[in-house]
Amino acid sequence: MATGGEAGEAAPEERDWSDLTPVCLADAFSRLDLEDLWRGAMACCRSWRDAARSRPALFAALDLEPAFESVGADAAEWWTPAFQRRVDAMLRSTASLAAGELREVRVRHCSDDALAVAAESSQQLCILSIRSSPSVTDRSMLIVASCCPMLTELDISYCHEVSYKSLEAIGQNCPNLVVLKRSIFNWLDSSEHIGIVPDDYLRGCPQDGDREAIAISKSMQKLKHLVLRFGKLSGVGLNLIVEGCKELEVLDLFGCANLTSRGIEQAAMNLKNLETFVKPNFYIPRSSFHMERYGHWQLYDERFQTNVFQI
Repeated sequence: MATGGEAGEAAPEERDWSDLTPVCLADAFSRLDLEDLWRGAMACCRSWRDAARSRPALFAALDLEPAFESVGADAAEWWTPAFQRRVDAMLRSTASLAAGELREVRVRHCSDDALAVAAESSQQLCILSIRSSPSVTDRSMLIVASCCPMLTELDISYCHEVSYKSLEAIGQNCPNLVVLKRSIFNWLDSSEHIGIVPDDYLRGCPQDGDREAIAISKSMQKLKHLVLRFGKLSGVGLNLIVEGCKELEVLDLFGCANLTSRGIEQAAMNLKNLETFVKPNFYIPRSSFHMERYGHWQLYDERFQTNVFQI
């Protein structure tokens, strides 16, 4: 029975999408976002799953950052072994489905084992972001360094078990690296992370800022973008970076409390290509430091120069 239009009008023809050829299906899948591909197309039926699996290029990028950023802040459940296993399963599956064509990985809370598997099967990997991965250590990062020579961007922010040894290896084996992000948690005021990030992990932030600066300056001389938020490097470490990484265009030192205003200004003058410079623009409450450490408040003011930390 017609519900509108002229009497006797034919009903729209129904299409049987299951009869599409694998080539057509793969072309359609290439237009889907990550969630629709995994939860929709591949979960629909066996023929669709097989069509997706036959095209490794569909899995060349694993980017979970939009999902993390949509929450707006860290969640306590992300720091659990159960959540890590979920991320690991997706990383392993993507590396397997990509069949050597994996070029971009942006995840959080993965483990050493999963990262090692992905690195060993993905020699074309160019972008690796594994921020906030407490179980990632030098063991897997050394594998990344030896297996992924095409790496151009690396984000190991909040990976407190990764040391300067990994930076040395990455720099020596990945000559095209131009972006490095190596921030640590705010060790001056960790209140925003309490109850979410495990306390022992917050207390265990890297202490060897200058050793990391030496590794960066000696082996990452093509860097253009460097982020060291709340890093514990001193003026000596900053000078080394400035001398070794003369092509820097972006330098983010927000929260680096061990630097002086004089050293920061000198660094800015010596980096001729610098376009964006984020200085340690924050105020450190005097209650955070013991009087006996600096002797008197005049020395404190000379040390931190809070009135001149302006972007």
